[in-house]
Amino acid sequence: MRVSLIQTDVGDAEPTAARRSRVARLVREQRGSDLVVLPELWHVGAFAYESFATGAEALDGPTAEAMAEAARDARVWLHAGSIAELTPSGTVFNTSLVFSPEGELVRTYRKIHRFGFDQGEAVLMGAGTEVVTVPLPDTTLGLATCYDLRFPELFRALVDAGAQTLVIPAGWPERRRGHWTLLARARAVENQSYVLACGTAGTHANVPQAGHSLIVDPWGETVAEAGAGEEILTADLDMTKVAKTREVFPALKDRVLGVERDG
Repeated sequence: MRVSLIQTDVGDAEPTAARRSRVARLVREQRGSDLVVLPELWHVGAFAYESFATGAEALDGPTAEAMAEAARDARVWLHAGSIAELTPSGTVFNTSLVFSPEGELVRTYRKIHRFGFDQGEAVLMGAGTEVVTVPLPDTTLGLATCYDLRFPELFRALVDAGAQTLVIPAGWPERRRGHWTLLARARAVENQSYVLACGTAGTHANVPQAGHSLIVDPWGETVAEAGAGEEILTADLDMTKVAKTREVFPALKDRVLGVERDG
């Protein structure tokens, strides 16, 4: 299975419409890949809080429409990263979109863990409540977004729901890049799953982005890692490796649930 992660530069100077067009072109250029992944909130910037409301769109808005067309033209499964989704009630969610090679929006995932410690995203966006997986011909995706990476219980729930490949779009800051790569590998090791972690490059809202998107195998080995700038990371993955890893080192079956605290 060939996967391509598009580590998009998200800078303040580029208008959303221009970036949307540019990213759609990059997706189309990945024809031959099976799955293409984009970062979190690439159309507005994950730290551009003032843009969440002004840049929010419905699920049939211009970004979703452009990504559906790009997926269809490239004949790829497209995890289009996430957008600021505007709902009829007026609530904005950080929502991931997955399109089929026919351009159909087959799944959405609203980010459960909102970053900001009672500021920023944590107060400007609603919280999702659903664990979401997506069956593909060669694997089952488990969806998470950025800050979710710090909460291992979500990923275990995804594995319990059948996930074999964990997809994590992000707008991760450079100052915590060490955590980004460490946690991506940890989620792969503990869940014996592939991890596709796609971040942003550049600087927006005065926050330099980490870049360094990475693909990690079920044993925790880094298959490929990007640098700091805009880059397309492509790798051919052996999807049978998930089952093989879980068979030769069957740690998941030794889980002990419901342990009670003494006292």
